[in-house]
Order: sequence, then structure tokens, then C-alpha cells
Amino acid sequence: MKVLKTKSKWFSESDLRLDASFHLSEGRLAKLDISKCPYQIDSLGKLANRIFYGGRAKRIYVDNYEKGIPFMGSSDMLKSSLTGLKYISLKYTKNLDDFLLQKDWILVSRSGTVGNTVYTNDDFVGKAASEHIIRIVPNSKLYSGYLYAFLTSKYGYSLMTQGTFGAVIQHIEPDFLKNLPIPLLPEEKQKEIHQLIVDAAQLRVEANRLLDEADKLFLQLLNISDSELKELSSTKEKTVSNTFTFNFNALSPFTLRGRNYSPRKNRIIEILKSNKWDRLSEVLEYLPHYGARFKRIESNSINSVELLSQGDIFDLKPNGRRISTKNINNLEKEIVKKGTILIPAQGTLGENEIFGRAKLVWGYLEEKLVAGHALRFVTNETKIGCGYLYCVLSSGLWFRILRNTVYGTNLLGFIIELIKDYPIPRFSTNEEYLIDSKVKTAYQNLTNALQKETKAIQQIENEIASWQVS
Repeated sequence: MKVLKTKSKWFSESDLRLDASFHLSEGRLAKLDISKCPYQIDSLGKLANRIFYGGRAKRIYVDNYEKGIPFMGSSDMLKSSLTGLKYISLKYTKNLDDFLLQKDWILVSRSGTVGNTVYTNDDFVGKAASEHIIRIVPNSKLYSGYLYAFLTSKYGYSLMTQGTFGAVIQHIEPDFLKNLPIPLLPEEKQKEIHQLIVDAAQLRVEANRLLDEADKLFLQLLNISDSELKELSSTKEKTVSNTFTFNFNALSPFTLRGRNYSPRKNRIIEILKSNKWDRLSEVLEYLPHYGARFKRIESNSINSVELLSQGDIFDLKPNGRRISTKNINNLEKEIVKKGTILIPAQGTLGENEIFGRAKLVWGYLEEKLVAGHALRFVTNETKIGCGYLYCVLSSGLWFRILRNTVYGTNLLGFIIELIKDYPIPRFSTNEEYLIDSKVKTAYQNLTNALQKETKAIQQIENEIASWQVS
């Protein structure tokens, strides 16, 4: 049981809230720590031009960018890549400008998982976001990167989450954020922290640019026309064929599911085999495989380990939960190694779902424990570069054939016995190396960005901690 003596002014500061959890929260302790600041403290409302949560309107979703604009929710904003978003209609969305994001804003998730933050870069510009994301537009009184780093720190997070309300789904409101105390460190310190955040944001833009270039180069080498690529990548399979026949001899002993014999899938495989190619199994150390299953008992002991879910690996800042190692029979075997490619292999066929989307273990994902639902592809580097193989497996064409190689009803999985024989196109050493190097540089940029952001946040936390020394 927690016990704390309160002061009468705490109630007036909190709109007369009487719930004990509010006054016993980490936010109250954070306020006490910040109150010892030897520098000026200002409210967030005085340091921002606007704090708001955008437009609210009926969402009409469309199939592609020609008719719509990318639309993100509070979970999408945390991902390292903003590809795979839904599109809302340009024509039918009222007050569309109210949904759009700009560079150097701070985004805060306001419902569900409250208090997650993102600093917007060029990749966010012109994209729409839901009303479940609060937008903070910093003014010229302080550096935007510094404000973001503070709000992302454990102190800022505690302050924001103190104001949650709601019995089932937790929320925070812009009016609450306006009253948060922000310590204003000396300008040189603010500038240093701000620059780390700005550098991190730019590295992430550069990383996504390199990944996009690698994907385009791969498609150019396949010599596929834009019209056919658009048709084969369509979200609606019926644009190719909704009803079809196939030869009895083509029937596989591993599946009777009609979708797995799709003409579109067969056409993609033909394209991938149009030049020199290898079977997937021929360029891997082992056949694609799932991780082990084990009982997950949360633990914060010194012997615990962080477990990343198949969703966590797509986040800008992967943050799993710590579990006991007691029930993991071979921990070293379950730790993913550099050069491995992970593909979430349990999920549904929603277009914006991660099911079937690839991630390369390089830099910040190395030596992590990842949930067994993610399929492992361990690259044989003597036969193929892991960056090039990632580019193939993450392409829109491979994504489609993976989605046509499934079993199950609600939660689906992949049929490994079919996947292992699918084609990996091979090109000249120089062409594959160029793609490989772009991918690896991109992932190194993502790693460097995470390190810079972590350093900025640690500087703020260390500074505030130093005020507590008597």
C-alpha cells in the first residue's frame, strides 16, 4: 500500500481530482524532482504555438495514393517506416488540412497506450493522422528537439501519463498537457540536445530514402513494366483474377486453399524466374523456421531478458518486456544474429498489417530475443548478401506471394515447405552489391539515429537527477 501526505494546492492544480492514483503516480514524483530545477521553468502551453488533436470526420478509405492520402494512427507513427499505411479519400474527407502533419512537430498518443512520442521529419510531411494523436507545435522560445527529448524522457512521460482518465480506454487531453512544467536548461545545453534529435530525424529520412532506392533498383533489374507492377501489387487480387482453374498436376500436397494457387502469384513467380535465380533454401544457412515457444513470466531481476514481439521489431525504438530466462531452454539459440531476416508469420491479411513484411537484423536489432511467431531466415553470406536478400523478401512482389502461401482460418501462418522453393532472382555481383550496401547503410543510419536520440534523452535525465543530490 502506498501512502503520501498531500498539500491542498495539489488539488487545485489538478482540477480538484480526488483519485489517489493520480497523486501517488510517478508524475507527482517527477513534478517534485523538476521543482528543484535551478533554472527557469515554464508551462508547455507557453512554449507551443498550438497543442491540438487534429480533425474529426468520417473516414472514407480508398485503395491507392491516386485517390487518397496516407493516414496513420497512434501505433503507425511509432514505426521506422511509414509504408503500408491506409489511404483516406482526398475527395470525401472534410477539412482534410486539419489532419495533415508538418515537420518538427511533436506527436503524442492520446488514447489507449498513452504518452508515446515522435518527432516529425520530412517523411511525415503531407501525411494525415487521426484525432488519437495530439500535435504539439513548438514556438521560438525553446528548441523543438529539446522539448521532444524532455517529453520522451522518463520525467516527461510520467508527467503526461499522470493526467490519464477513463475507466476502460485511457486518454489524455491537450488542455492537460498545456500545464506541464518544462525546465529550461541553458541555451547551449538545449541546442546540443536539439541537434542530436534533429540529426536522428534526418538519419531516419536518409534510411528510408536508401531503402526506397534499393527497392526501385531491384524492380528495375526485373525489367517489369509500371502497369504490370501496379496490377500485381494491387491490394485487390480480383483485379488479376477472382475465379480461375488450374491443372490437377499443379495441386500441392501441402495445401488445398484456393488462394494459394492464385494466377497473380504464379505470374509473380514467373517474373522472379525470368533470369538467373536460386531457390530460397539454397541461399540460407537453414530452412526458414519459427522461434521456440516458452512460458513468459515477467521479471525485472538481473537475470531477466528483454523479449521483443513481432510487432516491436518495426518500431523506431523497439521496447519489449522483460521476462525470466528460466523457461527458455536454449537462450543463445533464440537470440537473433546479425544478417538474419525476420518476417512476422502469425497474423491476418489486413493490408496495413505486419504479417508478411520483412525486417533485417542489423545494428539495433542484433542480439535480441524475438518472439517465436517471427519466421527466421538466416542468410548464407558466402552465397548472397543479407541486404540484397532482405530487399527481395521485403519487395511488394514477395509480399504478395507470401500472402498467397498461408494456412489457417483466423490467425494465419506460412507454409514453409512451399516458401523454401520460391525463387530469389540473381544478378551481377556489382548490381547485388549496390542494393546490399544501400540496405545495410540504411539500417546503420537507423541504428545511429536511435543512439543519438537515446544520448539526448539521457543528458536530460542525468541533468534532472543531478538536482536531487543534497
